[in-house]
Amino acid sequence: MADSVVATDGDRVIARGRSAPFNAFLPGREELPAQGWDRVMVWAFSDLHRNRPTTTASALDITIDADYLGRGLSHRMLDALRDAVTRQGASTLLAPVRPTAKHLQSSLTMADYIGQQRDDGLPTDPWLRVHLKAGGVIEKVAPASMTISGSLAEWRRWTGLRFDRDGDVLVPGALVPVHCDTVHDHAVYVEPNVWVRHGLTPAPDHA
Repeated sequence: MADSVVATDGDRVIARGRSAPFNAFLPGREELPAQGWDRVMVWAFSDLHRNRPTTTASALDITIDADYLGRGLSHRMLDALRDAVTRQGASTLLAPVRPTAKHLQSSLTMADYIGQQRDDGLPTDPWLRVHLKAGGVIEKVAPASMTISGSLAEWRRWTGLRFDRDGDVLVPGALVPVHCDTVHDHAVYVEPNVWVRHGLTPAPDHA
């Protein structure tokens, strides 16, 4: 069963977190696929549809209303998602993390980016820091965690950019450049994420 957590301010939903369980041990599967978010979404829906037993849970997203950024909600939402997954009986929460400041260095490889550290040894990226402070451990890069492809007209509509030359196009907010192919009227964005593993403490039994 998928887990969702929300934070509200009155009647307004100001943050949301979601995760989904999947079976990582079926033939051809692994816990930390290179295709990250895209792959575990497919596996989770397939397992749910076929009523398969699940072995672990993957975070899907934590989204916070822009008006409420900088108030510590990211820590609280991650804690809430960890607690929700624990109550479902999972011992591990995996997360294909999308580093929030990577877009500022979009030409840098993800491996080099996550190697950047502060003086205290924590990552320079704020969202990765949240995960590590909560007990998460960086496992590896998911090099093709989310793939978005479309015609050049679609990319122009989505971004407001011209997409009129072959090669890499820097798109604001994107973690890596988008590759443009004018001959084939096509552009593709292959986003890397970072697999983080959270070991969870089972909830105590209550009489």
